[in-house]
Amino acid sequence: MKREAYFTEENIARVAGELLSEVRPLAAWRRAPLVPGSAAVLILDMQCYFLDEASHAFIPSARAVLGNLLRLIEGCRSRGVPVVLTRHLNTDEDAGMMARWWRQLIRREDPASRLAPELSGLGLPVVEKTQYDAFYGSGLEDLLRRLQVRQVIIGGVMTNLCCETTARAAFVRGLEVFFLVDGTAGYNIQLQRASLMNLAHGFAVPVLVDEVLRRLCSGGDEG
Repeated sequence: MKREAYFTEENIARVAGELLSEVRPLAAWRRAPLVPGSAAVLILDMQCYFLDEASHAFIPSARAVLGNLLRLIEGCRSRGVPVVLTRHLNTDEDAGMMARWWRQLIRREDPASRLAPELSGLGLPVVEKTQYDAFYGSGLEDLLRRLQVRQVIIGGVMTNLCCETTARAAFVRGLEVFFLVDGTAGYNIQLQRASLMNLAHGFAVPVLVDEVLRRLCSGGDEG
């Protein structure tokens, strides 16, 4: 699988804007306002396993995305918008097809399974998951229901695996889904573009981090 740093700190605003201009027309008529009292941010699997260059699963664009996610977290916390993190962990018993497909599992005892240090000390709720779908076999749905969440803003890694699958799962659970173009990352821009096109067509509204912050700050008036 080809890997590339299609997002860098220097180019992420430009490249994400170009991707958004490609895919936004697919969801244009479905766009809905973000409502601060109804929305939560869900950040998937920003673990050292994907962020460390020495890891076999290293995602070159993930560091640029992390900076945007930290800005989003700061803005959401100041506005009282819930932020939930996920951490992917497997055992031989719960891995299912993950074991057959990937062979090397993310195990709790592996230091690389930890969340990025920039996130781990923020005191945010962390939901542990075992499959691409963050809702599957976890307490995520119950948590969101308790918070009276009706909209989710999805970021993290990988765009085309856990992020896309979780966006689809949120949709079928009746949640409005907003998907961060500049807050998600995969191995290459082809996978990023493909996921954004699929989701914009049938499941989610593609957005930028700055758009989310503006809409939440304005009370969702920017529709």
